[in-house]
Amino acid sequence: MPLLHHERARHDHDVVIVGGGHNGLTAAAYLARAGRRVLLLERDDHLGGAAVSAQAFDGVDARLSRYSYLVSLLPQRIIDDLGLDIRLVRRRFSSYTPDPRDPSRGLLVDADATPEASVAAFAKVDAEADAAAWGSFYADTARLAERLFPTLTEPLPTREEARALVDDARAWSEFVERPLGEVVDARFTSDLVRGVVATDGLIGTFTELDDPSLDANRCFLYHVIGGGTGDWDVPVGGMGAVTGELARAAREAGAELVTGAEVLSVDPDGRVIYLHDGGEHEATAATVLSNVAPAVLERLLDTAADAAAVSERFTEALVDSAIAPAVQSPFVPDLKVGLPSVVRERLRHLAEPEGAQVKVNLLLTRLPRLRDTSVAPEVAFAGTFHINELESQLATAYRTAARGEVPSPLPCEIYCHTLSDPSILAPELVEAGYQTLTVFGLHAPHRLVERLGNDALRERLQAEVLASLNSVLAEPIEDVIATDAAGRPCIEVKTTLDLEHALAMPGGNIFHGPLSWPWAEPGAPLATPAERWGVATRHPHVLLCGSGAVRGGAVSGIGGHNAAMAVLEASGA
Repeated sequence: MPLLHHERARHDHDVVIVGGGHNGLTAAAYLARAGRRVLLLERDDHLGGAAVSAQAFDGVDARLSRYSYLVSLLPQRIIDDLGLDIRLVRRRFSSYTPDPRDPSRGLLVDADATPEASVAAFAKVDAEADAAAWGSFYADTARLAERLFPTLTEPLPTREEARALVDDARAWSEFVERPLGEVVDARFTSDLVRGVVATDGLIGTFTELDDPSLDANRCFLYHVIGGGTGDWDVPVGGMGAVTGELARAAREAGAELVTGAEVLSVDPDGRVIYLHDGGEHEATAATVLSNVAPAVLERLLDTAADAAAVSERFTEALVDSAIAPAVQSPFVPDLKVGLPSVVRERLRHLAEPEGAQVKVNLLLTRLPRLRDTSVAPEVAFAGTFHINELESQLATAYRTAARGEVPSPLPCEIYCHTLSDPSILAPELVEAGYQTLTVFGLHAPHRLVERLGNDALRERLQAEVLASLNSVLAEPIEDVIATDAAGRPCIEVKTTLDLEHALAMPGGNIFHGPLSWPWAEPGAPLATPAERWGVATRHPHVLLCGSGAVRGGAVSGIGGHNAAMAVLEASGA
């Protein structure tokens, strides 16, 4: 659609930010506080992106964290720098895992348990020998967290610098150089314990544990280094409270935050065309920050006519950098003859991001009873509740999904926000004992949408989630699901296509594409501030500030912080 001069409203800014998710808001707050003129454009009628709270059920006063739901990677440094009033609740119980082979027993991991009680908990599921291995394994990840997490808000270390920081040859080999499945199998004997450990490498990532691409290792690393401890905390007030504080900080610093503004194109020289209030507008800036997925940014840059040249550069860059996972493009490169199969597969997924999960929100009238009567529901659901996640079940589910079929049973992880923070419910619901459940189903890749159609897939995944829950409960979960004002069950299912439509995440990939190692690989360019901070694109005036940046992914604000630091460094601030 041509730009009409009488509709054009020119804005001159230092920075235009495309996308109002938590990373865009973080960047806006930092830059505005530094005196920069910032315009942020968000296509939705609200800010926050995937980190929002919403009243999901008609007539029910419950504001659920609709998409993202826990916080681990948000550095205290960002909270302090921006003066954010954010409260996070640490969960005492790390996890509970009913044994799918005998749901009358399960493994409860209690952070406050004595050594003797921990051994007894593992013995309950015939895994006594793994109790000591568990402590040793997570002592290793704690050292990784302590040494690597502070680097996430600093310029990229090189791979060798990161290795020197870790200063543990065995840990580096196990977590960075060998497939995760190989390491888990070497250190644990129980199928159940192996599965609990391995899930951190599979959340949102469609891969096998032994895949030599090490996708599972990268996913695992980010899940265990958050906050320097690896803990995942509950945000008081829900995820909307987090992004609400970021928006407040940005506005108070002077950033202009515009909702209902759909960006139509981005020029590499800093010209942004967007639709707002029925007309097209133009904004110009010295720098554009992209808080959308790299594949979406490429479409906005409108480089389709140059696709062949981009494809060639893209392939060469990936091969030359040993398949650096931070680089992304919507153009599928011509796969050169002789490339190893893992390289070809990696290129395909870089070009076509694919999510691999289903998100289900439920409101319950009370917590359901468990088949394991030795554990109270209030304890079992207080941490991460693992269902049908034996290592062998995870492997079978992957193979099933890779064939284009829905896994059954579906591996699931459950979280109960309201046990840690009931403030997201109206007082009368709290008084009546209502609780929320968040279900994250693994190995539900985007390719299933094409096979089954989204409506049919959503219905099938809902049935599989409920069946997975019922397999370990002493009563049907359906008996305790609340109803909305129209008498409908309070259950909301979000497929990968639903995420793509709602959040502009290609393929429903919650990380905007494959995760990168949190360092610069050998040969990676580090000549510019954008390159040093891991936010560069092939255009010097267009930077990444979202999950697609190096060290992006999850609710962390790190992408936004690092993009802001790159802008300030480039300007000599």
